Amino acid sequence: MRITLRQIEVFAAIARTENVSRAAESLAMSQSAASSALVELERQFDCPLFDRIGKSLRLNSTGRGLLPQADDMLARAVDIEGYLAGGVLGPLAVGATLTIGNYLATLVVAEYLRRHPASKIQLHVANTHSIVERLSHYELDIGLIEGEANDPELLLEPWLDDALVVFCAPHHPLAGRDEISPALLAEQKWIVRERGSGTRAMFDRVIARAWPDLQIQLELEHTEAIKRAVESGLGIACLSRLALREAFRRGSLVEIKTPQFDLRRRFYFARHRQRHLSPAAQTFLALCHETAGLATDTDGLELPFIG
Repeated sequence: MRITLRQIEVFAAIARTENVSRAAESLAMSQSAASSALVELERQFDCPLFDRIGKSLRLNSTGRGLLPQADDMLARAVDIEGYLAGGVLGPLAVGATLTIGNYLATLVVAEYLRRHPASKIQLHVANTHSIVERLSHYELDIGLIEGEANDPELLLEPWLDDALVVFCAPHHPLAGRDEISPALLAEQKWIVRERGSGTRAMFDRVIARAWPDLQIQLELEHTEAIKRAVESGLGIACLSRLALREAFRRGSLVEIKTPQFDLRRRFYFARHRQRHLSPAAQTFLALCHETAGLATDTDGLELPFIG
């Protein structure tokens, strides 16, 4: 064999950082050794993989085609190491959108580590746009997202049903009303998620489209911040029922019925179609499916491992 795993590892690291020194640092090797590994790989096949632009290296078309194959090879090598080490699952990088990450994914990760204590897992929590971007750049093995992704390179699998809910503080004038006219709802001050989130995308598609002159009082990146703002009386908002369960139970927030809007949606598993699905990823997905087995709806969602 004319190539080595080390050459492939160096190539993949440089492809992500676009810088030899940063790639070398991430691999705990010298800059000269990393540079030599890349030069030797390109020389062996007389095939440049990068365009040199100053001190930066940008993947050319050949390099872009090689990267998913390199990632697949490295992932399989990790699986082999885990097998030879006694069946330990390899490292896993999971991305979750904010609602899922804050209210569901952390529980799944905790159970994963309880069952596989020698394993290593990273959980990255961000909005849908950020998770999709990281999946596209092969930085994550699995994404748990609340908005549909249009990237043709990603595979989506439905996971759980969810729904957005419009809500307000219990002392708000709309609280407790059985019927609220569309005109009255349109007059309210709204507190919404930032653009790029799955929740905001659905809000814009369903609610904001009906009222182009909607009053957006405040945009916030975190669901907890939105809940606190609504509790303080700054306006009304629309979030996942999953994020509101405890507040509804306590009575610190109350639902505003909006039968005129279809706010149902789904949570999805997302992964790059060219990325190897490792045993660790398969195990994690199977654990996620256990939650779906007991979940009839997100209002009564119970995880089998938290009683």
